[in-house]
Amino acid sequence: MSAPLFQRVAVLGLGLIGGSVAAAIRMQGLAGSVIAYDTSPDELSKGLSLGLIDEAAESLEQAVSGADLVIIAVPVLAIGQMLPSIVKFVSPAAIITDVGSVKAPVIAAARQYLPESLSRVVPGHPIAGSEQHGVAAANGDLFKHHKVILTPVAETDGDAIEKLTVFWQTMGAEVVQMSPEHHDEVLAQTSHLPHLLAYALIDTLSQQGDSLEIFDYAAGGLRDFSRIASSDPVMWRDIYQANSGPVLTILDRYMQELLELRSMIALGRVDELAQVFGRAKLARDHFSKVLNERAERAEPATPGDDR
Repeated sequence: MSAPLFQRVAVLGLGLIGGSVAAAIRMQGLAGSVIAYDTSPDELSKGLSLGLIDEAAESLEQAVSGADLVIIAVPVLAIGQMLPSIVKFVSPAAIITDVGSVKAPVIAAARQYLPESLSRVVPGHPIAGSEQHGVAAANGDLFKHHKVILTPVAETDGDAIEKLTVFWQTMGAEVVQMSPEHHDEVLAQTSHLPHLLAYALIDTLSQQGDSLEIFDYAAGGLRDFSRIASSDPVMWRDIYQANSGPVLTILDRYMQELLELRSMIALGRVDELAQVFGRAKLARDHFSKVLNERAERAEPATPGDDR
């Protein structure tokens, strides 16, 4: 790019995602400077030593003052707590976005604390991640060939959406838009439920007699599925609190399916069991074919904790 898209970017929360955003900004020359704020001085020191940021802010005021893009990369429930602290110091012209996995509480907080700045608020969610934690795991290629969902509100300016779209596309992401409500329903089904199941499965298996033997003989399927149970427990606790409605809806449907499967096994209804498995296989094969056809010209997505 001939000139940076933004002059000064503030990253609030320098963990895996915030650090990866900073790394990608560096790689693509998207900002004149990157300043970060985090409650952990160690994370800020690592960000500086890794060359991901230019400056470590000692306060939120220092971080957002003069920034033309503010990226909030903290757990979902912490976003609403952070907005009142920055409202007095952020520029009226700055674009404000986030990377949270649930959008309804973010937008509610923005309406409460930033009513005069809604035209510059563009809630976002990169569907990429890893079970690893912290800025030391930052990866500037993390967002390549992954989707980033933007959920602007009615008041959001088109130019703010366009600029943030270019920002993510330059990092290699595919940018899509949807309503906040639809986003939260989709993520409850595709991310939040699978993580809940992984946590529950590992918790169950770890309480069996010789749990070490269970994991020692675990096949690839269990290893692959259970990997996401290594994700940050606090972050996921907040996600389930923030998106409880959509999560409970799909969880209830899933539990009913499990009860039906249990009945089939207990009563020896093996033909019905095979029919369920057959439907699931056909659906999985169909969706895989469609998605593979879409991505046949693209590089494979980076494996990770897509949330």
